[in-house]
Amino acid sequence: MKQNIQKVIDKAVRKHELTREEIIVLLSCEFFHKNSLFVAANRVREKYLGDAVHLRGLIEFSNYCRRNCSYCGLQCANKKLKRYRMSMKEIYQAALGAYALGYRTIVLQSGEDFYYDADKIADLVRRIKKLGLAVTLSCGVRSFEEYRLWREAGADRYLLKHETADPALYQTLHPDSSFSERLEALIHLRRLGYQVGSGCIVGLPGQTLESLADDLLFLKALDVEMAGIGPFIPHPDTPLMSFPQGSAEMVLKMVAVLRLLLPLAHLPATTALATVGNDFRAQALRCGANVIMPNVTPRKYRQLYAIYPHKAGVKDTPVKSRQQIVEMITALGRKIATDQGHSPKEKFCQAVS
Repeated sequence: MKQNIQKVIDKAVRKHELTREEIIVLLSCEFFHKNSLFVAANRVREKYLGDAVHLRGLIEFSNYCRRNCSYCGLQCANKKLKRYRMSMKEIYQAALGAYALGYRTIVLQSGEDFYYDADKIADLVRRIKKLGLAVTLSCGVRSFEEYRLWREAGADRYLLKHETADPALYQTLHPDSSFSERLEALIHLRRLGYQVGSGCIVGLPGQTLESLADDLLFLKALDVEMAGIGPFIPHPDTPLMSFPQGSAEMVLKMVAVLRLLLPLAHLPATTALATVGNDFRAQALRCGANVIMPNVTPRKYRQLYAIYPHKAGVKDTPVKSRQQIVEMITALGRKIATDQGHSPKEKFCQAVS
């Protein structure tokens, strides 16, 4: 068995391809085999992307959401949550503060809040782009025309997690949407030339190793430029409040396998992973991750963007958050990237052609 697992790892390192069955083998591995997987993923990250860690300044500008996703504290059915919307001025000022701290990418994230119509978002993108910042949007499922307007305004990337690639499981967790709708939105983003980000949640009720393998194959097939993978964290004001938390170890294995499958993708060490344990973010950086998204949302709003409870870093100032992350990255022998961190895929293809 030890030899067989190592053969699977060696194949992934060499070909960046795996079957569903081979992915399940790696996700099932323990102890020595798990360490071998992590070492291999770290070496692939170093070979293709170097030692730089990209920091993206995250602005969570609204916690209103029209959706009712069973696992999310922002779901519209949650009447206990105090809602907020940042003004255009507040969002821009947060972006200015992030720029002053050295961030070169801003992530504008919200629930699916149609108060911010296409023109408002486009105007905001144009203003922030003038600062010399890359802009990632994460505003949920919107129309092709809205995505096109934002792309024309200068948006570089769009983050839309698929959550789970199992259509039946997706439907049970998303009573007011479908996996086909989510997939169509991702296809629209690809057609419009965005650098596309997606990702999944590990530990959802009803999830299996087979569905986790399908998540990785889905990300591989979509050839995403970024993929965020985090653990399920139950929220006390949602229907899934009594279900167990997702495994951080499984998240790390998912990140490692995905690094082998997508050597040029940007993989974050997610905030959700840091929330379940202080050291897990550093561990993710040691098994393939190369991105962190520090929160630069004004402190008065941070605790209200409660997708899950007790989110790491919500009480820290942007200065303190950055300082702590830089110290962690330096202690790992890594360095902070100074560029905007665009996908290296095109550059790499030109270099090897």
